[in-house]
Amino acid sequence: MAFDIEMIKRVYARMQERVDQARKIVGRPLTYSEKILYAHLYDGEPTKAYTRGESYVDFAPDRVAMQDATAQMALLQFMQAGKAKTAVPSTVHCDHLIQAKVGAKADLQDAINKSSEVFNFLESVSNKYGIGFWKPGAGIIHQVVLENYAFPGGMMIGTDSHTPNAGGLGMVAIGVGGADAVDVMAGMAWELKMPKLIGIKLTGKLSGWASPKDVILEVAGRLTVKGGTGSIVEYFGEGAESLSATGKGTICNMGAEIGATTSIFAYDDSSERYLRATDRNDVADLANANRAYLRSDDEVYANPEKFYDELIEINLSELEPRLNGPFTPDLMTPISKMKETAAANDWPLTVEWGLIGSCTNSSYEDLSRAASIAKQAVEKGLETKASFGINPGSEQVRYTAERDGILKPFNDLDAVIFTNACGPCIGQWDREGADKEEKNTIVHSFNRNFKKRADGNPNTYAFVTSPEMVAAIAISGRLDFNPITDTLINKNGEEVKLDPPVGEELPEKGFSYEDNGYQAPVEDGSSVQVEVNPDSERLQLLESFKPWDGENITGAKLLIKAYGKCTTDHISMAGPWLRFRGHLDNISNNTLIGAVNAFTQETNSVKNQLTGEYAPVPDTARAYKAAGIPFVIVGDENYGEGSSREHAAMQPRHLGAVAVLVRSFARIHETNLKKQGMLALTFANKEDYDKIQEDDTFNFVDLKDFAPNKPLTIELVHKDGSIDTILANHTYNDAQIEWFKAGSALNLIKQQQN
Repeated sequence: MAFDIEMIKRVYARMQERVDQARKIVGRPLTYSEKILYAHLYDGEPTKAYTRGESYVDFAPDRVAMQDATAQMALLQFMQAGKAKTAVPSTVHCDHLIQAKVGAKADLQDAINKSSEVFNFLESVSNKYGIGFWKPGAGIIHQVVLENYAFPGGMMIGTDSHTPNAGGLGMVAIGVGGADAVDVMAGMAWELKMPKLIGIKLTGKLSGWASPKDVILEVAGRLTVKGGTGSIVEYFGEGAESLSATGKGTICNMGAEIGATTSIFAYDDSSERYLRATDRNDVADLANANRAYLRSDDEVYANPEKFYDELIEINLSELEPRLNGPFTPDLMTPISKMKETAAANDWPLTVEWGLIGSCTNSSYEDLSRAASIAKQAVEKGLETKASFGINPGSEQVRYTAERDGILKPFNDLDAVIFTNACGPCIGQWDREGADKEEKNTIVHSFNRNFKKRADGNPNTYAFVTSPEMVAAIAISGRLDFNPITDTLINKNGEEVKLDPPVGEELPEKGFSYEDNGYQAPVEDGSSVQVEVNPDSERLQLLESFKPWDGENITGAKLLIKAYGKCTTDHISMAGPWLRFRGHLDNISNNTLIGAVNAFTQETNSVKNQLTGEYAPVPDTARAYKAAGIPFVIVGDENYGEGSSREHAAMQPRHLGAVAVLVRSFARIHETNLKKQGMLALTFANKEDYDKIQEDDTFNFVDLKDFAPNKPLTIELVHKDGSIDTILANHTYNDAQIEWFKAGSALNLIKQQQN
């Protein structure tokens, strides 16, 4: 039986009435995505129509899922909320803090040894607040969610950008930052701008070497990394119905790489098969009773151009395998064009590693299809030219695959079976020789292939492709190897050709495991003590931010005027800083060290107005804080783009920032700043960015009159005593202004509890 079945029953019990009401209010047939959105309004039944791309809407997601790196800060914040238990079912998954090096057993033990403090903290907090806990080695968050929690017509948020994997089972699943997760766990409304809709009609049927991965690689090539921004991508058509549930998950998962809010497929027979195969007959029965509501209305499918903001058609029968990369997931090359494209771009043709797995391509079906290629290599006497690495998606998948002999061909080829965890996909790969920074090529079935992503080497050319193509290319050792047309020479000197992959959608004998790694929380967590060593380098209990004193802020200094691109990675770097995600003060030592100083074009060097000397950004911020002087951060266009991590907002707040003033914001970062009690402001006149001088002091002269739709007036006092007065716009509503007044959204929650 499924987890949280009573919650799922409640969702289905109200869906029909809410969707029928929404259809009346909107005055037209509805897409599947719209049905789910309108069925999950925070205020209950729909009362008005919302405008795509314009209206901000309050939603009530059904559940929350958190991976271990982001869960630390999310739960540290939740501990401040004054709640005895999460308002919705929630889970923690230990998958990010496990480094891949020599193999599953040793790597897992090494991770437990190094990160036991963090794992124990997450386990105890989960136990206290009624949160399901998945131990290290249990699996990658999104595969575990697909196997256990995703359900058609539901709505979930997760603290990871690939949360949309659950769209493969017909769920609106959206990646968010920890602050958003806390809102939902605390029972607050979750705000989202009503997404636009991109419809992708799939015709035909995959065959031969083509795979579901090729669908999203094609979509990424067409839309680019920005093409899905602010939109839900909805797949439909006969081609969609021909795909397996895990294949659909693969496609939805990588929608994050085109910036999409989420991606989704309607409920169909393959969805039902997967639910029943993963011991969720009760959910399948409920979904079958609501089939008409778990798909778009017939009129949408008949005339999709009338209902989607953008429409794309892909014929699966004509799709060939492709590789995307290097250094960006949207640079697409069909395998038939790789020889000429690689030669023209001087890409290294020798492939050093082939990596199969990650949250998107680590299912039973994926492993079985790739294994069929590996088995051929053994049987046909081929000696593999590249190293193999395999990351199963979950313990359930790994155990079942081993039982059914699927892992044996990889072992026969001396592949390294890594832990059921993220590993190389997120840069947790201790690859021998990577420190030499030699130019080389790898192929993998992951989603991201940015510079330094997998192994830390900026000269590793990483290409994204399907698991079966990874296997074929790794066996050949050549980036330009086309298994459809090319042959290989075996150890006997014979010319052989690989046959197309074959695999099983689902295991014939069913899934199995000895220990899936799940730990249920105790019924009553009130007596559970969550202890954090005050001397810990990795964990630190949070202290509430100070409320606004009700006075105009004056005498604030400029910390940095950031020039050009300033993403959340520039504001709070990952990599080696990952280990400090649970310690706000320690991770604050990376604050804005990647941002370019507009006055010097250097990074991590700004003028300290107290001394007149240049110093690292965090050091200068701490000097202002020690002196009791607030400071302002100034930024350029789309400030805070990239990941949704809340650290990028919490760190400046912790160090003493009172405002971030920019030309424009990335939406999620703007929201995160608001939630942490800061002023998130945009220049009313973008050219006023140029008026900011290195020694400026900021006076917010009318902050006492802070109100919705009313710009704030700021005096810029320059070093020579001259003053420029500028206007700054904001998007605060009444509720968000209360966050500011209270010092943070969490402070307000606590006040409301008392």
